[in-house]
Amino acid sequence: MIGVDIVVIERIERSIEKYGRKFLLRYLSEEEASLVKRADTAAGFWAAKEAISKALGTGIGEEVGFKEIILSKNERGAPSFTLSDHLMEKYRIRSTSLSIAHDGGFAIAVAAIESAAPDKL
Repeated sequence: MIGVDIVVIERIERSIEKYGRKFLLRYLSEEEASLVKRADTAAGFWAAKEAISKALGTGIGEEVGFKEIILSKNERGAPSFTLSDHLMEKYRIRSTSLSIAHDGGFAIAVAAIESAAPDKL
């Protein structure tokens, strides 16, 4: 399944200016927040978590929370993700892929998820 999300970077930037790190920790773990150096990265991470939840067919809410989606970057800075053990088992996740881009004041993310149980997605 595929999910996509787009966000205005300025919206995230204003929230960071107003609430600081507390805003980031609303949707990111400490480890994820430590990867954020600029507002466009924070916006990309927001879009990524939304795109991932959409790929699962749920959106962010009661079934899938922000903190159940774990973002990381490899040694070259490429983003990736995993899900909480509970979600990995529930959706029988086989593989995942994530792409994040930012340009023109927007951040966009596309997430792909392969499941052993496609009827679950």
